[in-house]
Amino acid sequence: MQLESLVQKFKTKDVKAFEALYEMYNESVQGIVFNIVREQSIAEEITQDVFIKAWNNAETYSEKKGRFFTWIINIARNAAIDKIRSKNFKNNLKNLDAENFVDIIENDDSLDSKTNAIGIKKFVSKLKETCIKVIELLYFKGFTQKEVSESLNIPLGTVKTRNRNCINELRTMLK
Repeated sequence: MQLESLVQKFKTKDVKAFEALYEMYNESVQGIVFNIVREQSIAEEITQDVFIKAWNNAETYSEKKGRFFTWIINIARNAAIDKIRSKNFKNNLKNLDAENFVDIIENDDSLDSKTNAIGIKKFVSKLKETCIKVIELLYFKGFTQKEVSESLNIPLGTVKTRNRNCINELRTMLK
């Protein structure tokens, strides 16, 4: 069944379409969420919540605004960011033993296979190093623009400009 047809059936609350889309995108969505929250059980929980939210708001999806995958990834990214900014999440982090942080240390290759499920790594890797850093922090790690500014020690306006320019470069590559 074609994706467009599945999405249309999803919008009309077809359970089989929901199951098919969940099967197609579950791993990718969970990978993006995990890159932000860094805890598998929380990533699984958020991923399920994302699909339920998408189901409940299916009529708000518009093909004119973008692809279905982009829409659901944006829901996932926002849900993961909301989670890490929540008071409860921050309090739980304060209570963690230092042993738990061993797995959180990031390697240089943060664009791992789960975030590459749609082939985006190939395109992002063709960008300038400055673009790679900004996109990785904003979209794969869930940083705010202000946090990127502080992390890279560059002005906030520069982060916004680079983000816009880098996204435009990606759009050009994808056309």
